[in-house]
Amino acid sequence: MKRFAPLLLLSLIFAVVVTPIWAAPNAKSSQTKGKSPALGMATAVTTVTGIAISPLMGTGAYGAYQYFTAEDEAARAALPWYAQMSFWLPALGIVGLVAAKDALGAVVPPGWKKPLDVLETIENKASGLVAAGAVVPFTMAAVSKMIMFHSPETPGKINHGLAMLHLGAIDFSWLLNILTVPFGIAVFAVVWMASHAINVLILLSPWGAIDAALKGARTALLGLITITATMDPRISAVLSLVVILIAFLVAGWSFRLTVFGTIFSWDFFTLHRTRYKMKENDNKMFAGGNLPEVPVRTYGKLRNTESGVTFTYKPWMIMPEKTAVVPNEGLAVGKGLFLSTVQSGEENTFFILPPRYRGHEEALVKTYTMAGVNPAGLRKAWGVLRELFGGSVAKTQVV
Repeated sequence: MKRFAPLLLLSLIFAVVVTPIWAAPNAKSSQTKGKSPALGMATAVTTVTGIAISPLMGTGAYGAYQYFTAEDEAARAALPWYAQMSFWLPALGIVGLVAAKDALGAVVPPGWKKPLDVLETIENKASGLVAAGAVVPFTMAAVSKMIMFHSPETPGKINHGLAMLHLGAIDFSWLLNILTVPFGIAVFAVVWMASHAINVLILLSPWGAIDAALKGARTALLGLITITATMDPRISAVLSLVVILIAFLVAGWSFRLTVFGTIFSWDFFTLHRTRYKMKENDNKMFAGGNLPEVPVRTYGKLRNTESGVTFTYKPWMIMPEKTAVVPNEGLAVGKGLFLSTVQSGEENTFFILPPRYRGHEEALVKTYTMAGVNPAGLRKAWGVLRELFGGSVAKTQVV
């Protein structure tokens, strides 16, 4: 039952917020049709979903749309800050530079492009925070006012959108007022995490062609939502709800990738490895894909205990702590170009080490009595290439 509780909660929120609005009566004339509460809510859900998929592009494009559709200069001056040319023009310019970077990234070595990928990941976090803190609340609050004070049947008469349904003579307008903005922020957060996971996957990907494919899929989804919005906001809203549902179902996976990308970017740009000191115990790292009953990229601590090596972690970073026993036979550190791992053999990865461990692999091996340090990933591939051309291959360092 606990497994289905989050899905039931999401369904309840959709039922309370979306269904009554969808059932609200619409004006029959084309003049009032675009101002109906149902279409307003559909447009808001589409807008929030689109901005969450690509915060900088979505916010810039949304601001430019409001700027060019304003009636006159006075109306433009009254627009929010993100709809002013001083914001949306540089924002779309940055989007263009990122697109150029992605286009060139498919043909350049990964070592040249990786720092730019880290920088883009940081930009995606920053623009996501800006959108969640300003653009999304503003959009949802405006729709809430439209629903609560709109009456398509009698101009000038004030009716509550939900009250017009007369559900048992109970006015649910207060519930709408409480839920609208938090609902919008929650939707944005879930979809943004799923979209941001693409940036983190690009950090893990060694090849520019894979990066371009991931970015292309995300841009195509954003384009599809935008195109359907111009055709019929209801169709776009249904598509957005599908995106929201999928993002909700993969929220745990997205959250772990978001934490991974945050720590990776912090360690990379602050040169954390230059000041990092290995602890005698409780060293933090990410779970790999072979640690039993632990989701991949879970952030936790590796501990030496009397019974052996264990990995402790908190689901969602706040839940009660859990412990997993680590099979410590044959473990070694695989030293990569950007990321090192703790593995058994060449394929069984138990832990992924943040960039702070670069240069500290030997100390980690001594702390947890591992087998040694081996070349891995791109470093191993480079060693094989050097061997083919008569160079020396990095030897395994047995400690």
